[in-house]
Amino acid sequence: STLNSILTNLCFCAASPYVLCCGKKGKTMSGEPDLIKLYSKKILALAADLPNYAKLEHVSARAKKRSPLCGSSVSVELELSEGRVAGFTQDVKACALGQAAACITAKAIIGCSAAQVRVACAELQAMLTADGPIPAEPFHDLEVLHPAIQFKNRHASILLSLEATTEALELAQNAENTG
Repeated sequence: STLNSILTNLCFCAASPYVLCCGKKGKTMSGEPDLIKLYSKKILALAADLPNYAKLEHVSARAKKRSPLCGSSVSVELELSEGRVAGFTQDVKACALGQAAACITAKAIIGCSAAQVRVACAELQAMLTADGPIPAEPFHDLEVLHPAIQFKNRHASILLSLEATTEALELAQNAENTG
């Protein structure tokens, strides 16, 4: 079917030629209904809606995170004003799940403090690994990634955007404190 064809192509991480959830190209692994549930229309729409990367004029900090498992990576640039994110951009090379998480992060991040981002990152990790609660506002849309709990090999990619943003915020704060 068309959906199976789309899913087969999505099983390969955009950042890496390595197979993540398929045995051979064109052959999905068992649990296909779970895989179909994972790649919902909402996740695919978010992945397609990821804002284009554009360098910021006044960068407070940069950070890059990479998943060694799949090769996905996210590079973040942000600008702080009065301790809150005033400008944000990211270069995302990840599977649809990582792209969807990055899209949600980009839409929620402006105006957030470092503490809010750290909490969101911890909540997302808890949601994925310990069936914890959905991340709080303004990151509550990360709930769409709840079905990924079953796919531990995807967790690192999903967490990359928030982890890179947390690191960039820490670097920016350290630079402010030492500068």
